[in-house]
Amino acid sequence: MVVGVTLFIMAVLIIAIWMVIEVKRLKHKLFAMALIGLILFSYLSAAVIFRGTDVDFKTPSGLMSAGKIYMSWLVSVGANLGHVTGNAIKMDWGVSPDTEASVEKSVEKISGHLE
Repeated sequence: MVVGVTLFIMAVLIIAIWMVIEVKRLKHKLFAMALIGLILFSYLSAAVIFRGTDVDFKTPSGLMSAGKIYMSWLVSVGANLGHVTGNAIKMDWGVSPDTEASVEKSVEKISGHLE
């Protein structure tokens, strides 16, 4: 009996240690994936933004100009996301009686075709 309890406690401890190590590994993986995503987003967005511009990346003034253009684009993207989110929050997402009746008719049509 004592040996069984001891083995159970040891198994629980081993599983707990293994889980802690896996959680730490998962944190590192998530951080790495987020960093890779940020790098890809930055590169692809910069490629799209600077495609039609004549920005000289070899001079400090050109780099400053590119930085200003990129930051203004990021700010406008943030503002647009804020407007879209605000409009989505303001919408009436409830089900009206007309919508409910329409859904019931569609379900009846579908169930009629399935029989």
